[in-house]
Amino acid sequence: MKKLILLLLICFVSTVSAQKLSMDLVKEMHPRNIGPGGMSGRVTAIDVVTHNPDIMYVGTASGGLWKTTGGGTKWEPIFDNEVTASIGAVAIQQSNPSVIWVGTGEGNPRNSLNGGYGVYKSLDGGRTWQSMGLEKTRHIHRILIDPNNPNTVYVGAIGSPWGEHPERGVFKTTDGGKTWKKILFANNKTGVADMVMDPTNPNKLIVALWEHKREPWFFKSGGEGSGLFITHDGGESWDEKTEADGLPKGELGRIGIAIAANKPNVVYALVESKKNALYKSEDGGFSWKKINDKNDFGNRPFYYSDIFVDPENENRVYSVFTYVNVSEDGGKNFSPLMPAYGVDNGVHPDHHAWWIHPGNGDFMMDGNDGGLNITKDGGKTWRFVGNLPVAQFYHMAVDNEFPYNVYGGMQDNGSWRGPAYVWKDQGIRNSYWQEISFGDGFDVVPDRDDSQYGWSMSQQGYVSRYDWKTGNNYTVRPTHPDPKVELRFNWNSAINIDPFNTSTIYFGSQYVHKSTDKGLTWKIISPDLTTNDPEKQKQGESGGLTMDATGAENYTTILVIEPSPIEQNMLWAGTDDGKVQYTQNGGQSWTDVSKNIKELHEGSWIVQIKASNKNKGEALLVANDYRRFNYTPYAFRTKNYGKTWERIVDENDTESYALSIVEDPEEKNLLFLGTDDGLYVSLNAGKDWTKWTEGFPTVSVKDMVIHPREHDLVIGTFGRAAWVLDDIRPLRELAKDPSVLEKNIQLFEPPTAYQAAYQQPTGSRFGADALYNGENRAYGARFRYYFQKKEKDTTTTEIEGMSKDSLYLKIYDGDRLIRTLKRKIPDSTGIYNWRWYMDEAGVERPSRELRDRNREPGGTSVKPGDYRAELSYMEENAMTIISVESDPRLEVSQKAIDESYAASKKLEAWTQTAAEAVKQLAESKNAVEAFNKRMKDEDEEKFEEAIKLGKETLKKIDSVIAMYLGKEDDRQGITRNQEPSVMQRIGTANWYVSSRPTGMTATETQLLTQAEDELENALQSTNAFFNKEWAEYQAKMKEVSLSPFKEVKIFTLD
Repeated sequence: MKKLILLLLICFVSTVSAQKLSMDLVKEMHPRNIGPGGMSGRVTAIDVVTHNPDIMYVGTASGGLWKTTGGGTKWEPIFDNEVTASIGAVAIQQSNPSVIWVGTGEGNPRNSLNGGYGVYKSLDGGRTWQSMGLEKTRHIHRILIDPNNPNTVYVGAIGSPWGEHPERGVFKTTDGGKTWKKILFANNKTGVADMVMDPTNPNKLIVALWEHKREPWFFKSGGEGSGLFITHDGGESWDEKTEADGLPKGELGRIGIAIAANKPNVVYALVESKKNALYKSEDGGFSWKKINDKNDFGNRPFYYSDIFVDPENENRVYSVFTYVNVSEDGGKNFSPLMPAYGVDNGVHPDHHAWWIHPGNGDFMMDGNDGGLNITKDGGKTWRFVGNLPVAQFYHMAVDNEFPYNVYGGMQDNGSWRGPAYVWKDQGIRNSYWQEISFGDGFDVVPDRDDSQYGWSMSQQGYVSRYDWKTGNNYTVRPTHPDPKVELRFNWNSAINIDPFNTSTIYFGSQYVHKSTDKGLTWKIISPDLTTNDPEKQKQGESGGLTMDATGAENYTTILVIEPSPIEQNMLWAGTDDGKVQYTQNGGQSWTDVSKNIKELHEGSWIVQIKASNKNKGEALLVANDYRRFNYTPYAFRTKNYGKTWERIVDENDTESYALSIVEDPEEKNLLFLGTDDGLYVSLNAGKDWTKWTEGFPTVSVKDMVIHPREHDLVIGTFGRAAWVLDDIRPLRELAKDPSVLEKNIQLFEPPTAYQAAYQQPTGSRFGADALYNGENRAYGARFRYYFQKKEKDTTTTEIEGMSKDSLYLKIYDGDRLIRTLKRKIPDSTGIYNWRWYMDEAGVERPSRELRDRNREPGGTSVKPGDYRAELSYMEENAMTIISVESDPRLEVSQKAIDESYAASKKLEAWTQTAAEAVKQLAESKNAVEAFNKRMKDEDEEKFEEAIKLGKETLKKIDSVIAMYLGKEDDRQGITRNQEPSVMQRIGTANWYVSSRPTGMTATETQLLTQAEDELENALQSTNAFFNKEWAEYQAKMKEVSLSPFKEVKIFTLD
């Protein structure tokens, strides 16, 4: 009995493990990064190799670390495989620039910040990385390397704003990161806001500690832990600077610090206090004096409080905040350095990273919420780097155009529309993307009646009806009929469209609002669905020492409204304070099922609810609680309207908290999960999860949608822009039937293939390396197949016409075989791609050279229709049907299709006839040349007349071949045949007949006649040559007596 139980257990484990997808199987299923790069994302850290400044490293808030070796022309991501994509600090060991230190977790604690997992080190310029610890710091804002002893490194950990924890402050290593010692700490709410090193004394550090705390509903900057500290002995002892030294009295907040490299005794401190001000020290930080308390140096210290000094001019000071202001008088007065709005050469505001070359103050780099900019003239002119695709999308949506478009809103960068692929040469350029609404972008809902229109949302419920073609946008934000009632809108409010009525949309405040006229008017269809906790509705007081009531902390609001696609009037609603409710009568009554989610912490953030399109009452739910310092992932399923919930994601499944989920609309077992560290897939309804690492980086995946027509997974990332995993049907089939993997070969259902018209790219034809090109979808009919690689079988005998080392893909039109493609078998088991260019088997083209062709040539394009595809490997076969359609943007008549096909096949037949004729001529030419060589080698004088006849025959052959291919011209340069050849006539006719949208015209008929006449004339000349000159030559050569023996040599020892 025990053996039976063990056997059953083994079978069960085997079955379950078989359901978990291995990335080894999907090596050719790479998601495509489609951009944009022109609307980039938040850059948080910059460092450059000072003796070779073409080598730059740029860290981003949630898009990883990027490197260029060409001064910013071309960039490569170099941190894709680590557990986090959030970079807070980057430092190069300038004495050996192959050594790079990275601190993870961005250091500006706004509501949308991303966390990290400690310190990383590379010894090979970013090719490989090693975790060096400090994982629990969560956010590292500064790293300093001792230039005299590079094994000594200081880490300034700001810590998580969401929690109180001891892993913050200044850490020091003296052994290259093997061990760390905390050398400066205040309390569990206080971390490092800034840290600088005296360039003439690496033992002297000045550190700004900052006490701050963020709640989902509130932010407070300032506290007893804040202060300015100096060490002169590498952190063995510290001196805190206070009001006695000239700093402000009372509670302090965030402080930014800068040392003048040319005069290190000059130090600046931008201090948040009851009255924010800039302070200056001229004795290396021992004493301080307030020099500026105006508003010209910054306005939001919690988000940016950085200052920098020109290394060659201690009086030139930069304040880096919403804008960049510069002082030429030592900080007394500031003025704008570069423009932002209202000009043609604006630089994106909201600046977070700044780098100045230590030997050239005119060379600076600026990182902001829109990307990276570079100046070489002290800020007079700037170059925007348009090929860093690190946009931070909150949501994703699609339309049903050809090609279809993706839509989404970006952090601080508006709402955008761009193509999932283009029927153009080259890639998806920045110019193909369009900003359709301003503000912080969030959800976008295209109008299903006409995708020219739709709804886009920015912060605090500012929803607009957009028109992307004309820009005629107008607000449709709901209002309350009672003017005394204040609506509470989340920074990222809920919006959705009714699946049964395209004029009906829903929007969330604390209530569910419904519009039946596309947003022009609204009515409230719910009570307040939140906890309505008044203690968490004091956003007007948020900020601490400096008020910051922007609405980012709006709380007790609705985050999710999800209508059921199969049950009319059924809606789910989820809130930021943990409430989950539903209605089945269009909002007349609501049922609260929040307490039924047993394993979810009360008050968690309800990120997504996805109603099933298969079963009523079934839904998936994603929640997270990291805003309360709980990084556990949560995802659940209910099948009974929330009465019970099954947990399908926990801390054993992923490396970070969950953000999004989508179930395949056709196969219930296929799920995709987005987390803060990437994309996960399940083939068994959430029992097992695999992180998708094939061609996809570590990055926050905020939202996903599966395109209903093309079966693509569209992925919205918060840090690496938008991605498309083309055609997920192979995964769908594996989820439906895991036994597919037991087969030797399998041909999956392919997407519809379109005979699309292609254009050149717009704007410029040649983009070189600096122009961004998102990865485009390749042309042709796309097949995916599964192949199981087995140990080499020496016993299998080859089938006639087939090789054991090859796969064959045969295309049939009915029972007629029209195309056979061949390739080598893959070197490992997996799912692979194969493209067919929607053509039939072609014919040989005439050639002066005799050649062996190993592969079947392509020929006439197939007609639109359904074709049978068969994949063969030895005795194994797999079959599917592929549909080929005309370009859906064009009106192509059946008459045009039929006539073009018939004409093409006729031209193809003529080409084959010409090829056979030229081949016979070429064979004859080779025979003459070989015979002449033999005669010349044996006795040139004896065979003089025969050789002469051979040369005359060769000239005649060349003249006939020229009728088909044109005369050979040995002159250098570009030459031209004045007389048209057969193939020129055929080519011209083919060019015309293949492009007529309404069918054949007199032009094509005339060109066909001309081609036929030219071929007929050439064939007559060919036949005449073989009947006369060739026959005469053969007769003469039969009279020539050539000995079959070579002359023998007499050998002697002399």
